[in-house]
Amino acid sequence: MTAWPDQPVIYEINTLIWLRELSSRYGHPVTLGEVPAAAWDEVVLPGVDAVWLMGVWERSPAGLEIALRDESLQASFRAALTDLRTEDVAGSPYCVRNYVVDEGLGGPEGLAAARAELAARGVRLILDYVPNHVAPDHSWLTERPGCLVQGTLDDLARNPDAFLEAGGQVFARGRDPYFPPWPDVVQLNAFSDELRTAAVDTLAAIGGQADGVRCDMAMLLMTDVFAKTWGDRAGAAPAEDFWPYVIPRVRESHPDLLFVAEAYWDLEWALQQQGFDHCYDKRLYDRLLHEGADSVRPHLLADLGHQRGLVRFLENHDEPRAAAAMSPERERAAAVTVATLPGATLWHEGQFEGRRVRPPVFLSRRPEEPVDKELLAFHHRLLASVASSGMRKGGEWRLLDCTGWPDNPSHDNLVAWCWTTGSARHLVVVNLSDQPAQGRIRLPWTDLRGRPCHLTELLTEQTYEREGDELVDPGLYVDLEGRHWHVVAVRA
Repeated sequence: MTAWPDQPVIYEINTLIWLRELSSRYGHPVTLGEVPAAAWDEVVLPGVDAVWLMGVWERSPAGLEIALRDESLQASFRAALTDLRTEDVAGSPYCVRNYVVDEGLGGPEGLAAARAELAARGVRLILDYVPNHVAPDHSWLTERPGCLVQGTLDDLARNPDAFLEAGGQVFARGRDPYFPPWPDVVQLNAFSDELRTAAVDTLAAIGGQADGVRCDMAMLLMTDVFAKTWGDRAGAAPAEDFWPYVIPRVRESHPDLLFVAEAYWDLEWALQQQGFDHCYDKRLYDRLLHEGADSVRPHLLADLGHQRGLVRFLENHDEPRAAAAMSPERERAAAVTVATLPGATLWHEGQFEGRRVRPPVFLSRRPEEPVDKELLAFHHRLLASVASSGMRKGGEWRLLDCTGWPDNPSHDNLVAWCWTTGSARHLVVVNLSDQPAQGRIRLPWTDLRGRPCHLTELLTEQTYEREGDELVDPGLYVDLEGRHWHVVAVRA
């Protein structure tokens, strides 16, 4: 397979739920090695470059026991699944007992077969890695305790919610610096030389089974963050940060392995400098969900190299379903935005169909929900149109100015950019408000002067005829209803 595209489109699947629903559809158990070709074809939509099979590793029986006793977790399960049964709770995929594909999902052989099916369709495979913590029954607690943050019996007596005992030793429960400890996991020590060696080995093993790795809560391992969280318990900080140590050593054996970071707290740029190819753009997500053009536009002024290393998304397994968090109009406008910006794009299984319930990752079942056929068709057109246009495949991206008139400031609600890919030219304009907006967009292609131009909407094939002189100066006049957009090919 050729090298990774610079700006891949990633499709996340909750593997356990997906296989359970396929089993129900086909009337027999379906594992990763037995997924019918038609089901793979449904997943590999035009424009999708990679499938992230979330949650394939062995889950922890000990973690499951903790989850079944935790009232707050149980309440979240019942909120998502009103007819919850005990067997619906499978444990967290981020409480990993062993980085081996669960036998119930098809084991390593099933994963290899799934990867081959994806590769036959020109699509790559991404899997999870959880660098911050392991399950309480992970072998390292007894065989490699130096990989973990340890405590004392006094710590356990004073704060049993933050520590646990295993194998005669006391360990800290996993956490980040801003929230209480997670009850079902044990904290790894980012400053431990033993852990760093083990992390390289683990990631190298994952690299033999996948084309990319999504690193859960990657910023927690950064020296500044880890020291803030654990202080003296972690020991002295090594001279080299965790990821600059780990990533190059993994790439010695897997030079093309894609590293994707789940990242928050505006640490995306720092993680890119530490070796990650792409990092979550949570800030853009928040702005599209809660704010408007006045906050999105400055966000898009960031260095283009940085933007190409971001992951744009509207939902994932940690965020509310877009259909539940946004109006239909806002969701579509935001989808057009993330689909046509530079950087990687992440879509979540069920998002296109308009699912509104986000099942906790502990569950193996989700409620049945009707398919929003119009929303599904919209997303399919969007992905296919952007893919066939080639705008994000090596094109040059540029943010454009939106201008207006003293008595009409509605242009402030518009954001616009263009792509130049060889001889192909594309313009995107989105109204990020609920009200109509008018403005002019100056196009940067000065060779359009003196030539008649044809503008074709990619999603509807509607066409417009304009003079090149107008497009360059004073600019294309646009009049968009609230939460509407133009995605057009410009030809002279």
